[in-house]
Amino acid sequence: MEWDVRQSDGLDFRVLGAVEVHDHRSGTRIAPSGAKQRALLAALVVRAGEVLSADRLIDELWGDRPPAGAANALQAHVARLRRLLAPAGEDEPGQARITTHPLGYLLRLGTARTDAQRFHRLSAQGRAAVVADPLHAADLLHRALELWRGPALEGSGRGPICAREAERLEESRLTALETYYEAKLRGARHDEVTGELERLTAAHPTRERFYDLLMLALYRCGRRSEALGVYERARQRLLCEIGVGPGPALRDRMESILLREPGLDSAGPPATAAGLDAAVLDLGGEIARLRARIDAIGREQEELVRRFTLLSEGIREVPAAL
Repeated sequence: MEWDVRQSDGLDFRVLGAVEVHDHRSGTRIAPSGAKQRALLAALVVRAGEVLSADRLIDELWGDRPPAGAANALQAHVARLRRLLAPAGEDEPGQARITTHPLGYLLRLGTARTDAQRFHRLSAQGRAAVVADPLHAADLLHRALELWRGPALEGSGRGPICAREAERLEESRLTALETYYEAKLRGARHDEVTGELERLTAAHPTRERFYDLLMLALYRCGRRSEALGVYERARQRLLCEIGVGPGPALRDRMESILLREPGLDSAGPPATAAGLDAAVLDLGGEIARLRARIDAIGREQEELVRRFTLLSEGIREVPAAL
């Protein structure tokens, strides 16, 4: 289902590129002017609905060199962001807003949405349709990828929150690209993708899936020797970059091309490789889920350490009070 901005409060938070807010009510683009403002907005958006402690946000903005009075500086940045998101006098139900809590700050999206949410939804719909309706899947994935305006969270610094989220989003983007070209091949559009896959193998020399898709596309275009040449190029690059050769999936693809296996000529992967291809398609999503869980465990650990420290300090103060 197409995302309908009329269901939101008019604010579209965008993190797939430079961090900004698009206000559909006025048709204006809202972009924080300073690097610290961008980093703060980015951190709050990617952790929307979660209370971020002042200490975490200070670390996100200033790292291990916070200024004197960092808490007050953070409060000032939060106040400026509030003014950007909610014009004076406006207090509409469901409106996105930053709220203050005893332990920190929280961004409530209300009925607003983010481009990352839409990207993930379209990508999931595309993955679900790739076998039954590959050309529709390719269209969904193309729309998802069109949402990207540049590197995720561009210009938001390299604090731990933004750095981890940017890495996770980039992995999701590359997985969506792999699935997109998988869908194009399943839909017999191999002649349309060889040039794009050549560029992707050059840009991501250790990502074996792009080589695999390129080899299959070239083979189906009647360019068998070039397909085998791609394998040799992949082998050399992998050895140079990470010190190991191609994995089993790429080796199997090379051997099937050498043997001219009949299934290679059909639209879609060979039947013997279908299970492997499905596993590869799901791998990116599983990686993203595992990283999200690791991040959640890390946050829980930080909170436990903070509480333990507070309790320890309280126990030490009891005898003095007595």
